[in-house]
Amino acid sequence: MPNLITPDTVTTRYWHALEDGRVQCDLCPRFCKLHEGQRGLCFVRQNQNGQVVMTSYGRSSGFAIDPIEKKPLNHFLPGTPILSFGTAGCNLACKFCQNWDISKSREMDALMSLASAEAIARAARENGCDSVAYTYNDPVIFHEYAIDTAIACRELGIKSVAVTAGYVCPEPRAEFYRYMDAANVDLKAFTENFYHKITGSHLDAVLDTLLYLKHETSVWFELTTLVIPGENDSENEFEAMTQWVVENLGPDVPMHFTAFHPDWKMMDKPHTPVSSLLLARDIAIKNGVRYAYVGNVHRKEADSTYCHHCGKLLIGRDWYQLSDWNLDEKGCCKFCGTRCAGVFNEKPGNWGARRQAIEVA
Repeated sequence: MPNLITPDTVTTRYWHALEDGRVQCDLCPRFCKLHEGQRGLCFVRQNQNGQVVMTSYGRSSGFAIDPIEKKPLNHFLPGTPILSFGTAGCNLACKFCQNWDISKSREMDALMSLASAEAIARAARENGCDSVAYTYNDPVIFHEYAIDTAIACRELGIKSVAVTAGYVCPEPRAEFYRYMDAANVDLKAFTENFYHKITGSHLDAVLDTLLYLKHETSVWFELTTLVIPGENDSENEFEAMTQWVVENLGPDVPMHFTAFHPDWKMMDKPHTPVSSLLLARDIAIKNGVRYAYVGNVHRKEADSTYCHHCGKLLIGRDWYQLSDWNLDEKGCCKFCGTRCAGVFNEKPGNWGARRQAIEVA
Protein backbone atom coordinates (compact mmCIF):
# COMPACT_ATOMS: atom_id res chain seq x y z
CA MET A 1 0.00 0.00 0.00
CA PRO A 2 1.20 3.59 -0.61
CA ASN A 3 2.80 5.84 1.98
CA LEU A 4 -0.15 7.82 3.35
CA ILE A 5 0.33 11.52 4.15
CA THR A 6 -3.35 12.30 4.83
CA PRO A 7 -6.45 10.15 4.23
CA ASP A 8 -6.62 11.37 0.63
CA THR A 9 -3.04 12.29 -0.28
CA VAL A 10 -0.30 9.78 -1.13
CA THR A 11 3.27 10.03 -2.29
CA THR A 12 3.99 8.95 -5.85
CA ARG A 13 6.99 7.37 -7.54
CA TYR A 14 7.10 8.80 -11.04
CA TRP A 15 8.74 12.22 -10.71
CA HIS A 16 12.14 13.80 -10.27
CA ALA A 17 13.56 17.05 -8.96
CA LEU A 18 14.81 19.74 -11.35
CA GLU A 19 17.81 21.98 -10.83
CA ASP A 20 15.66 25.11 -10.66
CA GLY A 21 13.76 23.82 -7.60
CA ARG A 22 10.72 22.54 -9.41
CA VAL A 23 9.74 18.88 -9.70
CA GLN A 24 8.75 17.10 -12.90
CA CYS A 25 5.92 14.57 -12.97
CA ASP A 26 6.94 11.58 -15.09
CA LEU A 27 3.62 9.72 -15.09
CA CYS A 28 2.45 10.86 -18.53
CA PRO A 29 4.11 12.45 -21.58
CA ARG A 30 2.87 15.88 -20.50
CA PHE A 31 5.82 16.04 -18.03
CA CYS A 32 4.33 18.82 -15.91
CA LYS A 33 7.02 20.90 -14.18
CA LEU A 34 5.68 22.12 -10.87
CA HIS A 35 6.63 24.81 -8.39
CA GLU A 36 5.86 24.22 -4.71
CA GLY A 37 2.09 23.96 -4.27
CA GLN A 38 1.42 23.86 -8.01
CA ARG A 39 -0.81 21.19 -9.54
CA GLY A 40 -0.38 19.52 -12.91
CA LEU A 41 -2.92 19.80 -15.71
CA CYS A 42 -4.66 16.72 -14.30
CA PHE A 43 -5.21 18.76 -11.10
CA VAL A 44 -4.88 15.78 -8.75
CA ARG A 45 -1.08 15.55 -8.77
CA GLN A 46 0.69 18.33 -6.89
CA ASN A 47 4.11 19.47 -5.68
CA GLN A 48 3.97 19.26 -1.89
CA ASN A 49 7.20 19.77 0.02
CA GLY A 50 9.32 19.04 -3.03
CA GLN A 51 7.64 15.80 -4.07
CA VAL A 52 4.73 14.90 -6.32
CA VAL A 53 1.71 13.62 -4.42
CA MET A 54 -1.70 12.36 -5.52
CA THR A 55 -4.37 14.36 -3.72
CA SER A 56 -7.42 12.20 -4.46
CA TYR A 57 -6.47 8.72 -3.26
CA GLY A 58 -9.51 6.81 -1.95
CA ARG A 59 -12.00 9.42 -3.19
CA SER A 60 -14.41 8.72 -6.02
CA SER A 61 -17.00 10.57 -8.06
CA GLY A 62 -19.35 7.65 -7.42
CA PHE A 63 -19.95 3.95 -8.06
CA ALA A 64 -22.33 2.16 -10.40
CA ILE A 65 -22.88 -1.30 -11.80
CA ASP A 66 -22.99 -1.23 -15.60
CA PRO A 67 -23.21 -3.78 -18.40
CA ILE A 68 -19.64 -4.46 -19.51
CA GLU A 69 -20.69 -3.66 -23.08
CA LYS A 70 -21.01 -0.02 -21.99
CA LYS A 71 -17.22 0.37 -21.52
CA PRO A 72 -17.39 -0.65 -24.42
CA LEU A 73 -16.08 -4.21 -24.35
CA ASN A 74 -17.87 -6.70 -26.60
CA HIS A 75 -15.40 -9.57 -26.34
CA PHE A 76 -14.64 -9.64 -22.62
CA LEU A 77 -17.13 -11.54 -20.42
CA PRO A 78 -20.22 -10.53 -22.46
CA GLY A 79 -23.42 -9.92 -20.55
CA THR A 80 -21.75 -9.56 -17.16
CA PRO A 81 -22.08 -6.66 -14.70
CA ILE A 82 -19.05 -4.49 -14.01
CA LEU A 83 -18.56 -2.18 -11.03
CA SER A 84 -17.50 1.21 -12.43
CA PHE A 85 -15.87 4.16 -10.71
CA GLY A 86 -13.59 7.11 -11.35
CA THR A 87 -12.12 10.11 -9.57
CA ALA A 88 -11.76 13.68 -10.87
CA GLY A 89 -9.43 15.38 -13.30
CA CYS A 90 -7.73 14.23 -16.50
CA ASN A 91 -4.33 14.47 -18.16
CA LEU A 92 -5.82 15.34 -21.55
CA ALA A 93 -7.68 18.50 -22.56
CA CYS A 94 -10.25 17.14 -25.01
CA LYS A 95 -12.55 19.90 -26.18
CA PHE A 96 -15.29 17.34 -26.85
CA CYS A 97 -15.16 15.64 -23.43
CA GLN A 98 -18.48 13.97 -22.67
CA ASN A 99 -17.66 13.39 -18.99
CA TRP A 100 -16.40 16.95 -18.51
CA ASP A 101 -18.20 17.47 -15.19
CA ILE A 102 -15.93 14.77 -13.74
CA SER A 103 -12.78 14.77 -15.84
CA LYS A 104 -12.50 18.56 -16.03
CA SER A 105 -13.47 19.15 -12.42
CA ARG A 106 -11.25 21.50 -10.44
CA GLU A 107 -13.36 21.16 -7.32
CA MET A 108 -12.34 18.39 -4.95
CA ASP A 109 -15.86 18.30 -3.53
CA ALA A 110 -16.82 16.57 -6.79
CA LEU A 111 -15.30 13.53 -5.08
CA MET A 112 -18.14 12.61 -2.78
CA SER A 113 -17.52 8.91 -2.12
CA LEU A 114 -14.74 7.58 0.09
CA ALA A 115 -13.72 3.96 -0.36
CA SER A 116 -10.64 1.86 0.20
CA ALA A 117 -9.31 -0.50 -2.44
CA GLU A 118 -10.42 -3.45 -0.34
CA ALA A 119 -13.93 -2.04 0.06
CA ILE A 120 -14.31 -1.69 -3.71
CA ALA A 121 -13.20 -5.28 -4.27
CA ARG A 122 -15.64 -6.55 -1.62
CA ALA A 123 -18.48 -4.49 -3.14
CA ALA A 124 -17.81 -6.02 -6.55
CA ARG A 125 -17.96 -9.54 -5.11
CA GLU A 126 -21.04 -8.85 -3.00
CA ASN A 127 -22.89 -7.41 -6.00
CA GLY A 128 -22.03 -10.30 -8.32
CA CYS A 129 -19.64 -8.34 -10.53
CA ASP A 130 -16.98 -10.29 -12.39
CA SER A 131 -14.89 -7.17 -12.91
CA VAL A 132 -14.19 -3.58 -11.88
CA ALA A 133 -13.78 -0.72 -14.37
CA TYR A 134 -11.52 2.27 -13.81
CA THR A 135 -13.44 4.76 -15.90
CA TYR A 136 -15.37 8.07 -16.16
CA ASN A 137 -12.00 9.81 -16.05
CA ASP A 138 -8.65 8.33 -17.05
CA PRO A 139 -7.15 5.88 -14.54
CA VAL A 140 -3.68 7.05 -15.58
CA ILE A 141 -4.03 9.96 -13.16
CA PHE A 142 -5.23 7.80 -10.26
CA HIS A 143 -2.51 5.26 -10.98
CA GLU A 144 -1.80 4.33 -7.35
CA TYR A 145 -5.47 4.02 -6.35
CA ALA A 146 -6.27 1.93 -9.45
CA ILE A 147 -3.35 -0.44 -8.88
CA ASP A 148 -4.16 -0.97 -5.20
CA THR A 149 -7.78 -1.65 -6.12
CA ALA A 150 -6.76 -4.08 -8.86
CA ILE A 151 -4.53 -5.95 -6.41
CA ALA A 152 -7.40 -6.21 -3.92
CA CYS A 153 -9.73 -7.37 -6.71
CA ARG A 154 -7.31 -10.02 -7.91
CA GLU A 155 -7.19 -11.52 -4.43
CA LEU A 156 -10.97 -12.04 -4.64
CA GLY A 157 -10.96 -13.33 -8.23
CA ILE A 158 -12.33 -10.05 -9.63
CA LYS A 159 -10.87 -8.83 -12.93
CA SER A 160 -9.82 -5.24 -13.67
CA VAL A 161 -10.66 -3.15 -16.74
CA ALA A 162 -9.02 0.15 -17.69
CA VAL A 163 -10.96 2.65 -19.80
CA THR A 164 -8.21 4.98 -20.93
CA ALA A 165 -6.77 7.29 -23.55
CA GLY A 166 -3.46 5.42 -23.29
CA TYR A 167 -1.45 8.60 -22.66
CA VAL A 168 1.13 7.32 -20.19
CA CYS A 169 4.91 6.93 -19.93
CA PRO A 170 6.54 3.50 -20.41
CA GLU A 171 7.64 2.77 -16.82
CA PRO A 172 4.32 3.52 -15.06
CA ARG A 173 2.50 1.90 -17.98
CA ALA A 174 4.31 -1.38 -17.39
CA GLU A 175 3.46 -1.30 -13.68
CA PHE A 176 -0.19 -0.42 -14.35
CA TYR A 177 -0.87 -3.14 -16.90
CA ARG A 178 0.63 -5.86 -14.74
CA TYR A 179 -2.61 -5.59 -12.77
CA MET A 180 -5.12 -5.05 -15.61
CA ASP A 181 -6.99 -7.87 -17.33
CA ALA A 182 -8.64 -5.82 -20.08
CA ALA A 183 -8.72 -2.31 -21.47
CA ASN A 184 -10.67 -0.13 -23.81
CA VAL A 185 -8.32 2.45 -25.31
CA ASP A 186 -9.56 5.62 -26.98
CA LEU A 187 -7.88 5.99 -30.34
CA LYS A 188 -9.32 9.46 -30.70
CA ALA A 189 -8.18 10.09 -34.25
CA PHE A 190 -5.33 9.20 -36.56
CA THR A 191 -3.66 12.57 -37.13
CA GLU A 192 -1.19 14.43 -34.96
CA ASN A 193 -3.05 17.65 -35.80
CA PHE A 194 -6.24 16.37 -34.16
CA TYR A 195 -4.44 15.16 -31.05
CA HIS A 196 -2.50 18.39 -30.63
CA LYS A 197 -5.31 20.80 -31.49
CA ILE A 198 -8.30 19.04 -29.95
CA THR A 199 -6.86 17.03 -27.04
CA GLY A 200 -3.62 18.81 -26.13
CA SER A 201 -1.67 15.56 -26.45
CA HIS A 202 0.24 13.57 -29.08
CA LEU A 203 -0.71 10.58 -31.22
CA ASP A 204 2.63 8.76 -31.11
CA ALA A 205 2.44 8.13 -27.36
CA VAL A 206 -0.99 6.49 -27.76
CA LEU A 207 0.17 4.30 -30.63
CA ASP A 208 3.15 3.26 -28.51
CA THR A 209 0.77 2.15 -25.74
CA LEU A 210 -1.25 0.10 -28.23
CA LEU A 211 1.88 -1.60 -29.53
CA TYR A 212 2.95 -2.30 -25.96
CA LEU A 213 -0.41 -3.86 -25.07
CA LYS A 214 -0.40 -6.07 -28.14
CA HIS A 215 3.18 -7.26 -28.13
CA GLU A 216 4.25 -7.16 -24.49
CA THR A 217 1.17 -8.05 -22.42
CA SER A 218 -1.68 -10.55 -22.30
CA VAL A 219 -4.24 -7.79 -21.62
CA TRP A 220 -7.37 -8.10 -23.75
CA PHE A 221 -8.08 -4.71 -25.33
CA GLU A 222 -10.50 -3.04 -27.69
CA LEU A 223 -10.40 0.38 -29.38
CA THR A 224 -12.93 3.20 -29.43
CA THR A 225 -13.04 6.21 -31.75
CA LEU A 226 -15.55 8.99 -31.14
CA VAL A 227 -16.37 10.15 -34.66
CA ILE A 228 -16.66 13.95 -34.78
CA PRO A 229 -18.06 15.59 -37.92
CA GLY A 230 -15.43 17.61 -39.76
CA GLU A 231 -12.60 16.58 -37.43
CA ASN A 232 -11.80 12.86 -37.75
CA ASP A 233 -14.48 11.46 -40.05
CA SER A 234 -12.85 11.45 -43.48
CA GLU A 235 -12.59 8.27 -45.54
CA ASN A 236 -8.83 8.77 -45.78
CA GLU A 237 -8.49 8.84 -42.00
CA PHE A 238 -10.65 5.75 -41.53
CA GLU A 239 -8.53 4.00 -44.17
CA ALA A 240 -5.22 4.96 -42.54
CA MET A 241 -6.36 4.13 -39.02
CA THR A 242 -7.83 0.72 -39.78
CA GLN A 243 -4.93 -0.30 -41.99
CA TRP A 244 -2.50 0.60 -39.19
CA VAL A 245 -4.53 -1.41 -36.68
CA VAL A 246 -4.54 -4.56 -38.82
CA GLU A 247 -0.86 -4.26 -39.77
CA ASN A 248 0.38 -3.49 -36.25
CA LEU A 249 -2.14 -4.97 -33.83
CA GLY A 250 -3.67 -7.71 -35.95
CA PRO A 251 -7.20 -8.36 -37.24
CA ASP A 252 -8.66 -9.55 -33.93
CA VAL A 253 -8.62 -6.23 -32.02
CA PRO A 254 -12.25 -5.02 -31.97
CA MET A 255 -12.91 -1.44 -33.05
CA HIS A 256 -15.86 0.68 -31.89
CA PHE A 257 -16.91 3.77 -33.85
CA THR A 258 -19.21 5.85 -31.65
CA ALA A 259 -21.42 8.86 -32.20
CA PHE A 260 -20.49 12.31 -30.92
CA HIS A 261 -22.97 14.71 -29.37
CA PRO A 262 -22.22 18.42 -28.79
CA ASP A 263 -20.64 18.93 -25.37
CA TRP A 264 -18.10 20.87 -23.31
CA LYS A 265 -16.20 23.19 -25.71
CA MET A 266 -17.49 21.71 -28.96
CA MET A 267 -21.11 22.78 -28.89
CA ASP A 268 -20.85 24.03 -32.46
CA LYS A 269 -20.49 20.57 -33.96
CA PRO A 270 -23.53 18.54 -35.08
CA HIS A 271 -24.34 15.01 -33.94
CA THR A 272 -22.53 12.30 -35.87
CA PRO A 273 -24.62 10.95 -38.76
CA VAL A 274 -25.19 7.22 -38.57
CA SER A 275 -23.86 7.04 -42.12
CA SER A 276 -20.41 8.15 -40.92
CA LEU A 277 -20.28 5.36 -38.34
CA LEU A 278 -21.38 2.75 -40.85
CA LEU A 279 -18.80 4.04 -43.33
CA ALA A 280 -16.04 3.67 -40.73
CA ARG A 281 -17.24 0.17 -39.91
CA ASP A 282 -17.38 -0.84 -43.59
CA ILE A 283 -13.85 0.47 -44.20
CA ALA A 284 -12.55 -1.34 -41.12
CA ILE A 285 -14.05 -4.65 -42.28
CA LYS A 286 -12.77 -4.10 -45.82
CA ASN A 287 -9.26 -3.58 -44.45
CA GLY A 288 -9.35 -6.79 -42.43
CA VAL A 289 -10.73 -5.81 -39.00
CA ARG A 290 -12.75 -8.86 -38.00
CA TYR A 291 -14.88 -7.21 -35.33
CA ALA A 292 -16.08 -3.66 -35.98
CA TYR A 293 -19.00 -1.99 -34.19
CA VAL A 294 -20.92 1.27 -33.98
CA GLY A 295 -21.93 2.89 -30.70
CA ASN A 296 -24.26 5.50 -29.20
CA VAL A 297 -26.79 4.69 -31.92
CA HIS A 298 -29.34 1.91 -32.24
CA ARG A 299 -28.09 -0.45 -34.95
CA LYS A 300 -28.49 -4.04 -33.81
CA GLU A 301 -26.86 -5.49 -36.91
CA ALA A 302 -23.79 -3.27 -36.48
CA ASP A 303 -23.55 -3.93 -32.74
CA SER A 304 -23.60 -7.70 -33.08
CA THR A 305 -20.67 -10.11 -33.46
CA TYR A 306 -20.28 -12.34 -36.51
CA CYS A 307 -17.95 -15.24 -37.23
CA HIS A 308 -15.13 -13.95 -39.41
CA HIS A 309 -14.92 -17.34 -41.16
CA CYS A 310 -18.50 -18.36 -41.97
CA GLY A 311 -20.26 -15.03 -41.38
CA LYS A 312 -22.93 -16.46 -39.07
CA LEU A 313 -24.24 -14.44 -36.10
CA LEU A 314 -22.34 -15.30 -32.91
CA ILE A 315 -23.55 -12.72 -30.38
CA GLY A 316 -26.67 -10.65 -30.96
CA ARG A 317 -26.82 -7.25 -29.24
CA ASP A 318 -29.65 -4.76 -28.97
CA TRP A 319 -28.08 -1.76 -27.25
CA TYR A 320 -26.56 -3.49 -24.20
CA GLN A 321 -28.97 -6.41 -24.18
CA LEU A 322 -27.68 -9.76 -25.46
CA SER A 323 -29.97 -11.92 -27.57
CA ASP A 324 -28.42 -14.67 -29.73
CA TRP A 325 -25.47 -16.66 -28.36
CA ASN A 326 -23.83 -19.05 -30.78
CA LEU A 327 -20.48 -19.67 -29.10
CA ASP A 328 -19.65 -23.03 -27.58
CA GLU A 329 -18.07 -23.43 -24.15
CA LYS A 330 -14.61 -22.79 -25.66
CA GLY A 331 -15.61 -19.55 -27.38
CA CYS A 332 -15.84 -21.10 -30.85
CA CYS A 333 -18.50 -20.65 -33.53
CA LYS A 334 -21.17 -23.34 -33.16
CA PHE A 335 -21.62 -23.43 -36.93
CA CYS A 336 -18.04 -23.87 -38.18
CA GLY A 337 -15.85 -24.23 -35.09
CA THR A 338 -13.76 -21.10 -35.71
CA ARG A 339 -12.45 -19.44 -32.57
CA CYS A 340 -13.89 -16.00 -31.79
CA ALA A 341 -11.19 -13.75 -30.32
CA GLY A 342 -11.89 -12.63 -26.77
CA VAL A 343 -12.32 -13.73 -23.17
CA PHE A 344 -15.58 -15.62 -22.68
CA ASN A 345 -17.31 -17.53 -19.92
CA GLU A 346 -18.92 -20.84 -20.84
CA LYS A 347 -22.28 -19.05 -20.87
CA PRO A 348 -23.16 -15.38 -21.39
CA GLY A 349 -24.13 -13.19 -18.48
CA ASN A 350 -27.69 -11.93 -18.12
CA TRP A 351 -27.17 -8.48 -16.60
CA GLY A 352 -28.77 -6.76 -19.58
CA ALA A 353 -28.87 -2.98 -19.98
CA ARG A 354 -29.37 -2.05 -16.33
CA ARG A 355 -27.37 0.67 -14.58
CA GLN A 356 -27.43 0.54 -10.80
CA ALA A 357 -25.84 3.18 -8.58
CA ILE A 358 -24.43 1.77 -5.35
CA GLU A 359 -22.74 2.99 -2.19
CA VAL A 360 -19.35 1.58 -1.24
CA ALA A 361 -18.57 1.97 2.43
